[in-house]
Order: sequence, then structure tokens, then C-alpha cells
Amino acid sequence: MRISILFKAAPTSSAVLSILTLLLWFPTTSACAKSVAGVKSSPSNILRRAAAEGKLAYKLTTPEELKALLGPAVKETTKTDGGMEVLDLDYTDVQAKFGRMRRYSAPFTLLWINVKGKWLDIGQNKKITLRNEDDLKKFDPFWGFANMSLVNLNLKGHAKLLEKMPFDSRTEWPGPDKLPDGFEPGRLLEEGKNPGLGVRRLHEQGIDGRGVGIAIIDQPLLRNHIEYINRIAKYEAIDVQDIPVQMHGPPVASIAVGKTCGIAPKASLYYFAVPMWKPDNQPYCDIIDKVIKLNEDLSISEKIRVVSISTGMFSRQANFDRWKESLKKADQHGILVVTCAQDLISYGLLTRIPGEDPDDPANYRSGKYGVRPGALLVPVNNRTTASHNGPDVYTYWREAGISWAAPYLAGLAVLAHQLKPEIEPEKIIELWNQTATQTDAGLVVNPIGFIKAVRELR
Repeated sequence: MRISILFKAAPTSSAVLSILTLLLWFPTTSACAKSVAGVKSSPSNILRRAAAEGKLAYKLTTPEELKALLGPAVKETTKTDGGMEVLDLDYTDVQAKFGRMRRYSAPFTLLWINVKGKWLDIGQNKKITLRNEDDLKKFDPFWGFANMSLVNLNLKGHAKLLEKMPFDSRTEWPGPDKLPDGFEPGRLLEEGKNPGLGVRRLHEQGIDGRGVGIAIIDQPLLRNHIEYINRIAKYEAIDVQDIPVQMHGPPVASIAVGKTCGIAPKASLYYFAVPMWKPDNQPYCDIIDKVIKLNEDLSISEKIRVVSISTGMFSRQANFDRWKESLKKADQHGILVVTCAQDLISYGLLTRIPGEDPDDPANYRSGKYGVRPGALLVPVNNRTTASHNGPDVYTYWREAGISWAAPYLAGLAVLAHQLKPEIEPEKIIELWNQTATQTDAGLVVNPIGFIKAVRELR
């Protein structure tokens, strides 16, 4: 799940689209259009008044609703920006930007408005209470209902919708009498922290990654999240010093080394933040060289044995030949590199069945993104991770991607190195495949069997 959504937004010059918050939208007809004296207001006055009344709303106002207020735009432009489709409406003194995730059929909704060179406050940073059930239609299964209040809605008839919409620890829900039977968001959020498939039993035995380093190369990280703040041994930002934290890093870091979500919660994390949205392999190659050099430092007792990179775009980016050489170099130095390109192993995704025992591999079904014959399946869906939206905020993801599977496997490799520091990358991959559990969904990764096989190595 590589999502890089960078665009101009008030007040910064470059910002990620964060978990979306809501206000009331402006009706298609409005008394604001005319003054008390019956004189038509200017577009800027109409919008300022609408924003002040909380009727012009971030992520609720649609382009059609804005046009009902101001008429047709002078210029209308549509473009793609990372995982988003963006619509710009330009008027003489007004510029408005709308967006939607490209994968889904949700409508365009308002991101920001600039009136005569000044950003209009439309409530981007406020938690919003949804007014009615029609408001539910404006959200997609990527961001879902994070940081929203649904307390005024009766959701009993929306079980199917709730089964596919993510949410976070800030989401406010109505009482149980207004929720579908058996839907308990607090329980889902807490149960989703469990990595599943027996990983916590390994932790109870002291197999938790202690004494081993893992490097993650990803986007700028929220470094003070309680889930992994104590695991960060090194953080280095490369060509992203002015970029705010992104949504991608906290989930991958917490899956790898999180204290409640992670596979290897006692491992040391070496985190390298890079501009993953740039189509160039150079940063990854340079960092692998840096990791090899770090391991040569005799003062570092917790050597980096695994590198996790949650992208798979290498073959389509510049310096691909050098990237292939970097993979060979890492292997020669006993470092396993796990990526979404699946150069070394084919893997797919699993969806946890909520409410069932997460340690039983039979309680999973195959997820999206293709299950190739013989692929190793990894649990990622219906899973809780750290969020970029605050040091104690967690997101419950309904449908994740390959990005969440890479740090899971990397974490398992860290556990193997705790027991057998010199185990070779090829042997780790061989044992993953040999110990996998056959289920109706396919071949499921088997942490307990894998670690048992590692223990038995001579």
C-alpha cells in the first residue's frame, strides 16, 4: 500500500492528505446569496459567510454544491496526484480544490478554498459530527470514518458499510442500540493489535527480536508514537526535511516493532525517511550501503539483519541496475531485504475474520491483490496499527495492502536472527515456505512452525 499524496494546501506548500474531518455542507439554495437590502453579495462574501456559519465544509461540500453558490467556474481542471484524483475550480477571486481516492466511487469533496489570496477556514482540523445517513455516502474505504463523530446516526441498517470502512481510536460512535448487532468497534480495535498466528506466544517465550536491528526505508515518520518510540535506535531523513509526517510510516513501523502490534517488539529500529514518491532507486541503494557500513561499526552490538521496504516500483524507476546490485550486496553481507516487489518470495494477503481466534489459521480468508499459486499468505486486513495522526492514535484497517505484509515478514526474519544470528537470507525464505500451513485460503505463514524450524537448525 504505497500512498504518496502530496499537493499544495493551506497553509503549507506541501502536505499529505491526512485522516479527513467533516463539517456541515452548504445547501443548494441560500439566503447568503443576497444581502438584507436585496443586493447580491460578492462571491468572496458568500463563501466567507458560509464558512463562518459552518456550512461550507471540508470533505462534505461537493463541486455541484459550490457551483450552486457561485455559478459555473471560469476554469475547471482534473488531474491525478498519487492515489488521488483532484479537481480544481477557478473563479475570478476564488480557487477551490476537491479530491477523491481514485480506486473508489465516492464523489469529489472539498479540500480547501482560497479567497482573494487568503485561505478560508473550512474546518480541516476539527472533528465533525455527521448530520444524517446521507453523509455516509461521501466517504471511501481508504480513509473511512477516522476522526469522525457518528453519535447522531442510527447505524443499525448499515452493517455491510461498517464491515468495509476503517476507523480510528478518535472515532465517536452512537450507543449499542444504534449499532448493528455484534458490531463493537472498541473490541475490534483492541483485538486488531494482535499480530495473530501465535506470534504473541513466541513473545511470551522471550522470542521478541531483542538484540537484533531492523532497518525500515519509508516516508517521513511520526517519531513519538507510543507504539514504537522506545524502539528507534536511529532516524535519518534524506531529502525530506521539509515534508510533514506521512500516513505510511507508522503502520509499517508498528507492524514490525510495535509494542502491542508488532512482530518483533524488542528489536532496534533504524528508520530512514526518503521521498518514496520520486521514481528513483538511488536512495534505497545508498541506504543499503549505509546499513552495511553501520554493521561494520564494532560499537553497534545490535546489527541490522533485515531491511524492510514497503514499495515494489523498483523495475520502473531510475537506477534499476544499481538496485539489483544492491540486493546482491545485501545478500553477500547476510542481510535480508523484504520488499513489495517480492524479488525473493511470492506472498499475498489474508483477511482476519473478526471475532474469531486470530491464532487459528483457519480463521482467515484470502485478501485482495492476487493470490498467486503457491504464494505465502500474510495477515494484514482487519488489523490495527499506529496512526500518523497523533502519538496515541491507532487505526483499524479493513483492507490493507502488500505494504503491510512486508514488515510482518521482516519482523519474522528478525525473530529468526535472534535465535540464529548468522542464519542466511535464503534459509529464512526456504523455511517460510516449508513450514507454511495449508488452509482453504491457501498457504498461510506459520510463525510457530517457522521458529521451531529455526531452532532445529544446526
